[in-house]
Amino acid sequence: MSDVIEDAGSGTGAVRRALATTGAHLMPPAAVSAALGAGPADWDRFAAHWEELGRDRYAAEGGTCRLRRYGDFTLTGDGELSAEPHVAFVQPKDTNPLFVERDRHFEPLTDAFVADPLLRSLLALLSDVAAGLADTAEWRVKVHPFRVVAAAGSEGRPTPEGRHQDGVTLVSSLLIGRENATGGRSAVFDEDGGELLTTTLAERGALLLGDDRRTWHAVSPIRPADATASARRDVLVVTLTATGQAPPAG
Repeated sequence: MSDVIEDAGSGTGAVRRALATTGAHLMPPAAVSAALGAGPADWDRFAAHWEELGRDRYAAEGGTCRLRRYGDFTLTGDGELSAEPHVAFVQPKDTNPLFVERDRHFEPLTDAFVADPLLRSLLALLSDVAAGLADTAEWRVKVHPFRVVAAAGSEGRPTPEGRHQDGVTLVSSLLIGRENATGGRSAVFDEDGGELLTTTLAERGALLLGDDRRTWHAVSPIRPADATASARRDVLVVTLTATGQAPPAG
């Protein structure tokens, strides 16, 4: 299946159904902006945070120029967001073949990033979607703003680890912007390696969602469209993991 864009409708019900059926869903930019109540000025303000990212020295070991920050939170069913202590980021065993249970230290999110209303609206949307995957009283939320850069005449790899899982319940990738870039094709796979969904996130606000418990994902390298200049691809990856048993009804 290629270049799939499914209509998310006016709420999250259709998104939940798509995830339950196929394990992956692409939410179009217009639907995302409507769900977040975000206009052009909100997106411009949010995109400015990507000018304050720090160097990812671990990706640099493999030749990829990637900038990022990282934040770890808990989010209750009532919408209360609490920051966790800033410690090393470690992906669970058997998820990321490139960084197997390795402590990776990244700069924390800025206070302005955490306080941005668009981020708060996005986390509310994602928790609403994720509620269709797991019945939990609390989510562990990990927030990763990324910028991948491809210098003139070279390539940048958004997922140098290749096809992988994150060891979470819901994984999401929100396009913030791209400049002078070709490639960057996102693909979601089933456990047998079959493609469930492939698309190039090309317009700001496109949101790719996956049930990480039963799908794998990868993004192809980006290259400069104009070979004499550099290219960039800015995304926000947010993952949610169910951590607590929901209380009984009544």
